[in-house]
Amino acid sequence: MGDPYYPTDGNGGYDASGYEVSISYDPKTKNLDGDTVVKATATEALTTFNLDLAGLKVAAVEVDGQAAEFSSKGDHELVITPKTPIVKGAAFATRVRYGGEPTSDGDDTLGPEGWKISKSGGAFAAGQPHSAAHWFPVNDHPRDKATFKLAARVPDGWSVVSNGREEPSVTADGWTTFHWVESNPMASYLATVGIDKWTFERSTLPGGVPVVNAYAPGVEDKRAMQARMPEVIEFLSAKLGPYPFSSAGGIYLYENNSFALETQGRPIYARRTELGLVVHEYAHQWFGNSVSIKNWADICLNECFASYAEWLWDEAKDGADLDERYRTEIADIDDAERFWGRTLYDMGAGNEFGAVYDKGQLAVHAFRRQIGDPAFDRLLKEWVMKHKDGNASWPEFEEMAISVSGQDLRAFFDAWFRSDRIPADDFLYPGSLRG
Repeated sequence: MGDPYYPTDGNGGYDASGYEVSISYDPKTKNLDGDTVVKATATEALTTFNLDLAGLKVAAVEVDGQAAEFSSKGDHELVITPKTPIVKGAAFATRVRYGGEPTSDGDDTLGPEGWKISKSGGAFAAGQPHSAAHWFPVNDHPRDKATFKLAARVPDGWSVVSNGREEPSVTADGWTTFHWVESNPMASYLATVGIDKWTFERSTLPGGVPVVNAYAPGVEDKRAMQARMPEVIEFLSAKLGPYPFSSAGGIYLYENNSFALETQGRPIYARRTELGLVVHEYAHQWFGNSVSIKNWADICLNECFASYAEWLWDEAKDGADLDERYRTEIADIDDAERFWGRTLYDMGAGNEFGAVYDKGQLAVHAFRRQIGDPAFDRLLKEWVMKHKDGNASWPEFEEMAISVSGQDLRAFFDAWFRSDRIPADDFLYPGSLRG
């Protein structure tokens, strides 16, 4: 896909439109057997093409029902040579049968990337920027969004939660197959599956959107907090526009960390989750999921605004004085050189999540004060509306901000988002922050 940070992620030559993923997983053996169909359209003539699949052994590949040659390259490239070349513009379907014990990429500040064994003995898939390729073949880059269907077969006593709407399950011969369908386009890292002895909680939002919450054994106490999710969605809808998806909910793991991820329509949380994190992950449903980044250099579009949504919630629900909070946080910065030395746009591979949470909150608040609330509120809604179900970049956001505000914001954006130094006072304390 040509992402400068992760040049081997994703593949050119086609546009994936849908994944139909079927897996069987036995928690006792930790073995996964998969059978996935990838539907796509060729954007150029193809004699070969690649999918991303990491750590699992491929048994067979078919393209449009014909056996295809295949080989593995590097740590996640599945190279496929169809029997008949694919012409530009043609729709085609690739079926991959595979299996093995899924793996992960290890740990980072957001938790494990890939397939992880949960404390209950079940498993879950999550990670950013990578996770999907650890359990199904995929064009693994946010720029190629696609619909997602999952049929997951597990032994009786276990159950499965995933993205999208729940469909009827089928039980036979000591196994149950659970079906989930996400009909909205989805970036690959937002796909998830959770296998556990879930307690399910089902309801409906006021607008008719079905809600499914899943709680692993030991985290049922999170129900009271998750009960405020409809309030969170109502609040964010007023700020950002209508809720963009056809399903909602939360997945609560019994894991001893603060890991969370905005998996589409149904975020994943570990046991230490607080309400602010629910606000954060649900803000991502607009900033990150409905409107996804074009490249990982644009990650501030996701994290800076989801982090600032926590401030907006505190302001609305608790009467927080955000200007006072902002000044206090600026004054309390311990290592100024380190803090300001982290850029918010095009920060470099491996540095995507270094500044976007704390410095990102400050930057968005300063930006709000720079352009004023009317322009800020209008910009957020127009941005989401324009790019719904698509992708966008940070430079595109800058252009829209300049247009909506009527201000020349180039120096402001350079000072806050591109620079590795503290902004000049005019940009550090704009608007009401000057008082």
